[in-house]
Amino acid sequence: MSNNRSGLFIGGMLLGTAIGTITGLLFAPRTGRETRKILKKSADALPELAEDLSTSVQLQADRLSEAALRNWDETLDRLREAMAAGLEASLRERKTLNSGAASDSQLRSAKYDSDGNLLPEAVGEATPTEN
Repeated sequence: MSNNRSGLFIGGMLLGTAIGTITGLLFAPRTGRETRKILKKSADALPELAEDLSTSVQLQADRLSEAALRNWDETLDRLREAMAAGLEASLRERKTLNSGAASDSQLRSAKYDSDGNLLPEAVGEATPTEN
């Protein structure tokens, strides 16, 4: 149904354009010879106009492409930084866990600072639980 409506709309638009063009030519204040000269000049200018339009569209597409690449590069940089920070935090935690300063039960009950580092005084206060 939608396809049929769009076909009717396009057909009506083309018919209206043709009727408008013919009416405009018939009621023009110029003679037929003058009108044909003007139409010929306009038709001769169309290739140049199309070329200008094409160049303009190409420049705009290039700008959009460059902006998209810049945004992509910035996103990748932020992702790399986040991954590096996560890896660094993971290595710090592993180092803390492997230091042997506290038993597993002490580490479970220990407290950490905002950077994820084990607080030394908390390790001393933690008491091991027997299983």
